Amino acid sequence: MDQKSSRSRLIEKISTFIVDKRLLVFLVFISAIIFCIFSIPKTSLNSDIISYLPEDSETLLGFRLMDKEFTTYGSARIMISNISYIQAEDICEEISGIEGVSSVDFDNSDQHYKSASALFDVTFDGKATDQISLTALSGIKSLLSGYDVYISSTVGSSYSEGLKKEMAFILVLSLILILGVLLFTSTTYMEIPVLLIVFAVAAILNMGTNYLFGTISFITSNIAIVLQLALAFDYAVNLCHRYTEERKVKEAREAAIAALSKGAIEISSSSLTAIVSLVALTLMQFRLGYDMGLVMIKAILCSLVSVLFLMPGLLVLFHKGIDKTRHRNFVPPIYFIGRMANKTKYIVPPAFVLILVLSFFLSRQCDFAFGTKDIPTVKQNPTQIAEKKINETFKQVNVLAVVVPAGDYDKEEALLKELSELEHVESVTGLGNVRVKDYLLTEKMTPRMFAELTDLDIDMAKLLYVAYDLQNKQYGYLINDFNERGVPLYEMFMFAYQKVQEGYVTLDDDTNATLNKMYKQLEMATNQLRGDHYSRLVVALDLPEDRAETFAYLPAVREVVAKYYKENTYLVGNSVNNDAFSHSFENDDIKIAVLTFLFIMIVLLFTFRSAALPLLMVITIQGSVWINFAIQALSHNRVHFISYLIVSAIQMGATINYAIFITNRYLVAKRRMPKPDAIVAATNGAFPTIITSGTILAAAGILIGVFSSDPVISAIGRCLGRGAIISLLLILFVLPQILMLGDIIIEKTRFSFITNTKRTLRSGNIRVDGYIKGYVSGMINARISGTLRGEFNAEYDSRNTFVEYLDEGEETDIAVGKENEAYET
Repeated sequence: MDQKSSRSRLIEKISTFIVDKRLLVFLVFISAIIFCIFSIPKTSLNSDIISYLPEDSETLLGFRLMDKEFTTYGSARIMISNISYIQAEDICEEISGIEGVSSVDFDNSDQHYKSASALFDVTFDGKATDQISLTALSGIKSLLSGYDVYISSTVGSSYSEGLKKEMAFILVLSLILILGVLLFTSTTYMEIPVLLIVFAVAAILNMGTNYLFGTISFITSNIAIVLQLALAFDYAVNLCHRYTEERKVKEAREAAIAALSKGAIEISSSSLTAIVSLVALTLMQFRLGYDMGLVMIKAILCSLVSVLFLMPGLLVLFHKGIDKTRHRNFVPPIYFIGRMANKTKYIVPPAFVLILVLSFFLSRQCDFAFGTKDIPTVKQNPTQIAEKKINETFKQVNVLAVVVPAGDYDKEEALLKELSELEHVESVTGLGNVRVKDYLLTEKMTPRMFAELTDLDIDMAKLLYVAYDLQNKQYGYLINDFNERGVPLYEMFMFAYQKVQEGYVTLDDDTNATLNKMYKQLEMATNQLRGDHYSRLVVALDLPEDRAETFAYLPAVREVVAKYYKENTYLVGNSVNNDAFSHSFENDDIKIAVLTFLFIMIVLLFTFRSAALPLLMVITIQGSVWINFAIQALSHNRVHFISYLIVSAIQMGATINYAIFITNRYLVAKRRMPKPDAIVAATNGAFPTIITSGTILAAAGILIGVFSSDPVISAIGRCLGRGAIISLLLILFVLPQILMLGDIIIEKTRFSFITNTKRTLRSGNIRVDGYIKGYVSGMINARISGTLRGEFNAEYDSRNTFVEYLDEGEETDIAVGKENEAYET
């Protein structure tokens, strides 16, 4: 006589197919792994965090326009300590003589020489990625190898490669630590290689399928594998523990089928809480959240697929080794936690409410950073060490770029002058104030002035002016006083150089050398400051890059620009970027918190069918998030806003499962024993799973925080590791008391999804398969199923519950399982 619901039978059939066709499953996974190994190198990484701003943001539009219109040459700030000013002058000349170095700025001011330290601002002939810049920087390093030198430069930066090495090291350390945890919590040594194989396959599948997205963020790429390990490893541990329990009474094949049948729904439901929290990330205005959310959702799904389809076959394949390597479980019982919960159920919840309120207000006092230069990291790479040393000795440079329509030099010159008079402006550079010898680039020059500047013959200069006016169809100047004709230096010089190159003008060697030298200087200046349609003005401020006072100052700059240009102007720079990030954070902070809360609440409502229970569980975990960032606020260290948003979502989604483990066991246990005994059994029974998953998550986070030099990634790890520990403590020492004290409310707010209900009142033998609600008068001799004999007075769903009335004396089985399934999920 069938004792199982149709859903249970379907799951068992699928589980049987997966186990029996394990060789076919292995072949499919091997094929997928081969594809992923070849596709991993093809995934492009985006290191430009600005590109994740909204498409219509001024910052993103301005950067794209600058990239199109202007050339940004490679540069370096080089500080040498413990040298005299005379030594510094000699070194300046030597650096200037290195091929590929365009210019070196150095003088006796506090900006370049201070406290026996010299600062050289070097500009190269090529961009940061050009070979000429790389060769020049290498030559500078060789030249200065004997000095106490610090070099801050994007030229030749191996940041991405260094970050990859750091994350690989972190992954190895995480795996070593996980091995230690598994050795402590497992009951057989051979299950550990199975767990590691499953994780390795899931990680390869996730990295390989990133190719389908084309491009992902370098932050996502570097942190995804460790987060996948921390978030999804417990799925494999869960199934492995179920198999071990089933193997005590069944053969390997049957144990794997039973473990998969019973664990599939639970594991899938557990993954759902992590997925919905990551869905909230994808809805951020700042699209880095979408990038990371999408990749991590895929990581969870890859882990889920690997556990449900690959792992059962591996357990059967290695069952002999698993059986032979059994050992005792080293996890001690923790009955004292449950007993303590009984004694403190009237004390801990009220105290927790007070801590919750205080933590909420403290967490809102976090000092958020929107750039990466002011965030401390435990580990620092050579570039960070150099930047810190230079900024401690000399002022940090904060540069803005004002991009305006090109063509009107008088307007640009007036704007440059007014900007230079603003408070906090140290210098302003544009074509309108760049000098060649004693002349401004935009200054109008007569033929005689131009001849004197370039050492040209006066008659040759006049011929060039005539040719210029003819080419530009400015015939009026040809019949007026031509000697007073004025043309901007920049335009006249570039025209003259063009005619020399075309062979229309022949010069002697000395004049030609002078012309070429001036052309190189003008070319670099104009490439940086003038494009085909726009001009760029460079403004140096004495304000920090990433502070509220700077953000409040930016409108003053925009106001001045608006006096001269009504539209098509852009303000670009690190401070502008950080200001844009701060505005997106204001929206994303609320959105992430609310959506994560609602999504997880909905999942738990359907899981536990109680209005109060999900609220109590979510508040507990949300409390751990607030406490986490309250501690961050009290540390007075800045935390990057991206790290805060990501950790807020991931901590909630990852650690809510620990609350589910204890809550589920408590609800099931209290049906057969008093509540005080049920909470003792629940905490003790859930502890091995919780401590395994929680330790892995905390360890992975702490290792990232300690060994990553990237400020954003390090902050994610540090906050996530601390958050996991706080969540563990609250789940073990606060949630049990909340469950006991709130038990009455939990029961009173329970509901079911039964529709088409029928009520019947019968006596005799009755076979039931489904969820019932009501009273049974008689004797039930059952564990999961058994014999019902007596009076039946209950409601049931006629579509999903099977009821059959039998003749007196005939026995059959009862499966009152729907509600149990809801709790166990």
